[in-house]
Amino acid sequence: MPLIEQVAVLGAGGTMGLPMARNMARARLGVRAWNRSVEKAEPLTQEGATIVSTPAEAADGAQAIVTILTDAEAVIESMDGDQGALAGASEGATWIQMSTIGIEGTERCAQLAEKRGAAFVDAPVLGTKQPAEKGELVVLASGPEDFRERVAPILDAVGQKTLWVGEAGAGSRLKLVTNSWVLTVAEGTAEAIALAEGIGVEPSQFLEAVAGGPLDLPYLQLKGKAMIDRNFEPSFRLALAAKDARLLHEAAERHKLDLPVIEAIARRLEEAVAEHGDEDLAATYLTSAAAARS
Repeated sequence: MPLIEQVAVLGAGGTMGLPMARNMARARLGVRAWNRSVEKAEPLTQEGATIVSTPAEAADGAQAIVTILTDAEAVIESMDGDQGALAGASEGATWIQMSTIGIEGTERCAQLAEKRGAAFVDAPVLGTKQPAEKGELVVLASGPEDFRERVAPILDAVGQKTLWVGEAGAGSRLKLVTNSWVLTVAEGTAEAIALAEGIGVEPSQFLEAVAGGPLDLPYLQLKGKAMIDRNFEPSFRLALAAKDARLLHEAAERHKLDLPVIEAIARRLEEAVAEHGDEDLAATYLTSAAAARS
């Protein structure tokens, strides 16, 4: 199986896509970058990447296509159709789908890949902007066993660790499970901070009380401090977190699971999107805390 030398990156101007594409280029992979807003991908030219105007142009000559886009509709639109990447892809190209698109979205992508004769690797990532910039993401890969070595240079360029977890689709299911924990911690932290403020407790005392013990978490400290400081510079936009929560709720309904906490979190994050969607996930705190509005 030939080595991957050229990779098309679709979504190369996004919060995650830009640093991931940059790290691929720095790993001496030839990067052909496409982004709906072309100017957002322009910094990649400093790394030797080629910026193109359509997904089909990005895929021309590339042995692999990476999608790192907002949702399933954006992924499928970028891959299918006259200007989609699959129209310009070489025979035998490998599609590495790294967006968070849930169970149904991943199934649709796998079906499209089979229909168009492309190998499909499902490989969403754990991590936000800073780990993406440092190449320290965790890749949850799933797909054909004999493609592991082929795609390793790409996955190694963006991540500090790759877990191969089964057939295509298993990676996205594991991502849902991890996201359920991320969102539970974030919303739980928001409500604990809001409760502290509401009953006259200094919220930093809560973080200090659990620090270093079995109840402590780095993510709790990180998001809790952001909430206390009202620092909502986005590393994981609340709008994307709300999208991920919807995917969790859809998965629970599909499998007839009674998960009321997930349902409540999805509803709460959706409430916050209109006003705080472009801020960090930590801004979910603002919908709980009356004191935050003063």
